[in-house]
Amino acid sequence: MRTFSDQEQARRDKLAKLQGTGVEVYPARVKRTHQIHQLLDDWKDKQPVVIAGRVRASRIQGGSAFLKLEDETGSLQVFLQKKLLPDFSDSVKLIDLGDFLEIAGTTFVTKRGEKTVDATKLAWLAKALRPLPSDWHGLADIETRYRFRELDILTNPVVKDIFLKRGAVLRTVRRFLVEREFVEVETPMLQSIPGGATARPFVTHHHALDTDLYLRIAPELYLKRLIVGGFGRVFEIGRNFRNEGIDHDHNPEFTMMECYAAYTDYAWMMDLTEDLLIAVASAVNGKPEIKIGQKLFKISKPFPRFTYRQALLHMTKIDIDTVSDQELLKLGRAIGTDLPDGTGRALMLDEIFKTHVRPKFIAPGFLMDHPTELSPLAKKKADNPKYVERFQLLVGGTELANAFSELNDPDDQRQRFEAQEKLRAKGDDQAQRIDESYIRSLEYGMPPTSGLGVGIDRMTAILTNQKALKDVILFPTLKPEKP
Repeated sequence: MRTFSDQEQARRDKLAKLQGTGVEVYPARVKRTHQIHQLLDDWKDKQPVVIAGRVRASRIQGGSAFLKLEDETGSLQVFLQKKLLPDFSDSVKLIDLGDFLEIAGTTFVTKRGEKTVDATKLAWLAKALRPLPSDWHGLADIETRYRFRELDILTNPVVKDIFLKRGAVLRTVRRFLVEREFVEVETPMLQSIPGGATARPFVTHHHALDTDLYLRIAPELYLKRLIVGGFGRVFEIGRNFRNEGIDHDHNPEFTMMECYAAYTDYAWMMDLTEDLLIAVASAVNGKPEIKIGQKLFKISKPFPRFTYRQALLHMTKIDIDTVSDQELLKLGRAIGTDLPDGTGRALMLDEIFKTHVRPKFIAPGFLMDHPTELSPLAKKKADNPKYVERFQLLVGGTELANAFSELNDPDDQRQRFEAQEKLRAKGDDQAQRIDESYIRSLEYGMPPTSGLGVGIDRMTAILTNQKALKDVILFPTLKPEKP
């Protein structure tokens, strides 16, 4: 049998009293005439109104009481007095902090200058059966904040503001692309072959088809098939899923925007990416700037640009043009990189880069022209096929965006996939797989195309100066709560 704390039992006793007198505590209809911000923005004394919201404060003084009522737009004082409310004494005793009430009354301003509604009628909309966390102390436990985000928002106004800004990020990205003639589309989240990125997928079983399916790790291959089909510019904003570790920079499910533009290359996409970041920063922060820690960065074009080889050589003294695989392993370990025996060249380069190079890119900048073995979906550089036409936008020590001149040669693509399959055979469970449907699509012909992927979670974290992705994801992935 479930047991309740003293506070919870007291609230349930009040609920029973209300229901015992015929009060409908959880009605389906609300008669609200105004949101609170509408009253505050266009205040008129002696105006009849009906407002609704949550009780956030209560002060009883004999035959009168003051409540602070809060809706989704703001808060307003409510004045209850015995002479206007026949059931005042009984009702006031049954109000708890957190209850939702509907208040009918008339507006006025108190002698202290506070805008107030003088209540003539009170009705319950919902009874809070658990006490809310204290407004003064909020939620101190990080695990509880992430697990019960609704309470975090209620007690920490800054948290709500972060997620309002996340909404502004999404709106601005979508509007920016539509204004540039990109068409928004939707592609499958359940895929027979997970492709478009180097990552370990989640697998599930579809009983009707009796087959395993994978939650998508990226929408890339399907979006490029639409370019083959005749779309000129497409984009998708949606969830991706990667069965990997969780840290300040990664969550197993995350939101990405990917876009593709026919008849363009990665230089064109770099210009678009600069404009996109400037537009989103301006929408979220009021001007094209971001704050990382205590340092403010003004964002202006052009962003600094470094080649992958230049950055690695400058920060690690390793020249990937001349170093062998064995030498790379030795040099990587010498500077403190975790490189187990048997690690392939691509993974060695990736680990060295993530450990020693990426964290040092704080101001927005482009890292470009990556080694071919790191980029199985990107077009090789014409003047040096050891590298590909690829760039990453790095900000605050993290990768914010990734883009290519897309590989559109089906035979070259097959060779790259086959090389990935060999890595899988050697134990690399993140290597990509051969997708025959995608290769077949390329064989019908895809024009020169550039593509861009932007992490919406990371972009929000950067623009709101948050250190961890969990702080910008409403309900991040956590271990199940213990009973």
